[in-house]
Amino acid sequence: MSANWLNALAECERAGEAAVLVTVAAVDGSAPREAGTKMVVTADGFTGTIGGGELEFRAIEIARYMLAGKQGPSLRKFPLGPALGQCCGGHVTLLFEPQRQDLFTVALFGAGHVGKALVQALSILPCRVRWFDPRPDAFPDHVPPGVEVEVTNAPEREIAGLPDGAWLLIMTHSHALDLGIAAKALQEDRFAYVGLIGSATKRARFEKRFRELGLSEAQIARLTCPIGIDGISGKHPGDIAIATAAQLLRLREAQRQALRVVDESAA
Repeated sequence: MSANWLNALAECERAGEAAVLVTVAAVDGSAPREAGTKMVVTADGFTGTIGGGELEFRAIEIARYMLAGKQGPSLRKFPLGPALGQCCGGHVTLLFEPQRQDLFTVALFGAGHVGKALVQALSILPCRVRWFDPRPDAFPDHVPPGVEVEVTNAPEREIAGLPDGAWLLIMTHSHALDLGIAAKALQEDRFAYVGLIGSATKRARFEKRFRELGLSEAQIARLTCPIGIDGISGKHPGDIAIATAAQLLRLREAQRQALRVVDESAA
């Protein structure tokens, strides 16, 4: 990542990576850096510095708490001497501004015609896409920002590395691959959505195999197949892609509304 905070934010935007911009908003007395100093914090790194020491460590900790979706923008004042044990002795006010905090992860298995169309539809949404296929020549030469291409001969093994709450879309060139990926995802029982392209007949066949593999009825019920919102019957890849993207948005909004209700009831 570039040492310049503006470039760092631009790179996060291109990669579809959430970040927090931390700014020294005000300084009272002696402090390691002047007002206006900025740093960019991501889940696994940071660019720039607000002076190092315990203040910077605490700022990174708070920023990553925000990246986990726990808090919105805020101003915080830190007494460097009493609270942080730094020799400067002044007070520093930090502004924390989450950037693209609402990003969600979509794992797309399959780089066929529908997969290609779906990547285009998802590229304008606030999500990060991890795109899996065992065929390197199946991917286009250029992919939109925020899309990570991953060639793998065993896509079902990639399930373990996906974050909790990810949204999975399964549409490979092979029913056997589809079955293995879907079974593994349903067994882990930690994803927001497991969608499988196909008809009601395909679902019935897969449900039989899932039971043979030992999946519970509750796990099987978490499968969405067919995928896409109701009312769109077109079979063109673009039709399926738009219907599927719309379904993700609708379900995600319902999830967020439910979380708001829980937060309000707990307040």
